[in-house]
Amino acid sequence: MPSVSSLCPDVVLIGAGIMSSTLAALLRELDPSLSMMMFETLPDCGQESSYAWNNAGTGHAGNCELNYTPQRADGSIDISKALAINTEFDLSRQLWAHWVREGRIADPASFVQPCPHISLVWGAENLAFLKARYEAMVAHHCFADMEYTSDPAVIAQWAPLAMAGRDTSQPVAATRIKEGTDINFGALTHALTASLKSDRNIATHYNHRVTGLTRTTDGRWRVTATDTESGHTITVLTRFVFVGAGGNALPLLQASGIPEAAHYAGFPVSGLWLRCMDPAITGQHHAKVYGKAPVGSPPMSVPHLDTRVIDGKSCLLFGPYAGFSTKFLKSGSWTDYFRSLTPKNIIPALTAGKDNLGLLDYLVRQVLQTNEDRFKALQDFYPTARPEDWTKVVAGQRVQIIRPDKGLHGTLRFGTELVKSADRSLMAILGASPGASVAASVALQVVQQVFPERLTETDWLPRLRQVFPAYGIDMTKDAQACAALREETARVLKITAKA
Repeated sequence: MPSVSSLCPDVVLIGAGIMSSTLAALLRELDPSLSMMMFETLPDCGQESSYAWNNAGTGHAGNCELNYTPQRADGSIDISKALAINTEFDLSRQLWAHWVREGRIADPASFVQPCPHISLVWGAENLAFLKARYEAMVAHHCFADMEYTSDPAVIAQWAPLAMAGRDTSQPVAATRIKEGTDINFGALTHALTASLKSDRNIATHYNHRVTGLTRTTDGRWRVTATDTESGHTITVLTRFVFVGAGGNALPLLQASGIPEAAHYAGFPVSGLWLRCMDPAITGQHHAKVYGKAPVGSPPMSVPHLDTRVIDGKSCLLFGPYAGFSTKFLKSGSWTDYFRSLTPKNIIPALTAGKDNLGLLDYLVRQVLQTNEDRFKALQDFYPTARPEDWTKVVAGQRVQIIRPDKGLHGTLRFGTELVKSADRSLMAILGASPGASVAASVALQVVQQVFPERLTETDWLPRLRQVFPAYGIDMTKDAQACAALREETARVLKITAKA
């Protein structure tokens, strides 16, 4: 196999966030001889969407996010998306537990903490929805541990801040799964990249912006990266490129020229959090408490009051408050959105905008909100909150996918999506939440789709089963395997809920 120093690596990864670091670490598990090179524009890894303060840190498992369980026209609840995300998160737990057992991650507490996941609603209509959701979910073994209550005293035990000072005439209800998690994806990214540094077959170049991505006549990719400090360039040839560059994945995908990317567009969304660092307050709340998005608002606007554990300290985040920015990254350019519009994606972008006028109206109203308006939203979750205890924090930039559908009609999609070239030589991940939580699932999909010829009993399959003990098992159907696996990964990751 060619070495990294030959400038012909087997794999090039663009971006040094949780997606690229997870894929690189998994590929090393499967074949240590693979040579890899990673390029990152910023001076360190995990500084954009993976950075701890840029996301909510929820280990998204479909437990509390009400937007993952839409209500059908007949009143029934569709739990299919929540179930898919729930079992995808199991893959992440398996991969992380493997790395802990192998010593690649020294201490799971450095990035993952046990934290209950709670859904909280008020008002008769929302209570009816939550009860129907609970009954649909608890009937499935993946959510069998879910609890429900409409007793304010019980909710006050689960989430004291949410009930203190609340109007007692207002009906409330909540569900809880005790074995939820809070995750510092920035810390996890650093742990993975640190474990890769000692491998002579893997090289990471920080302060390097990819400025060229072209096909060669023999089917390889010529990748050129420019040092943002010196101006020097590196050019490498590779058989496979993974674009895990967050919001900048779309422009890079467009630069590749692959026809599969031609009609994709992106819709950037910015955001704000309110943050509290006072131990006297944070010590009273230990949960991720998700509510129901206001009528007419998009799925990404679901408000939540979150316990975060960052650098060993607990804090609270509330939000997100959505906004619009034409940047594709926090460190990006105000021209990103406009430069992403092309003759081939302008119509999908316009039709998606026409179909989502409610979203545009919502974003305008969010941008025009006063500090008092924002604080009133917090008081829905924490009635006795005081403004002086909270500060504003800018959240990470997200680029929602506009996907071509039915000709040139564009559909705004929420979630994550892999886009690959027909010959499987290039793959990019687009979109946002659940994003980082399902990084292991994304990495596994890349392996399955890009290297299918190596998934044999004499090559990668035995190792895959070691890394993912439930590989090949449908966790949505095998209740016994699901329970055993969750018990084992909880033990290794030290996230077993306290009694």
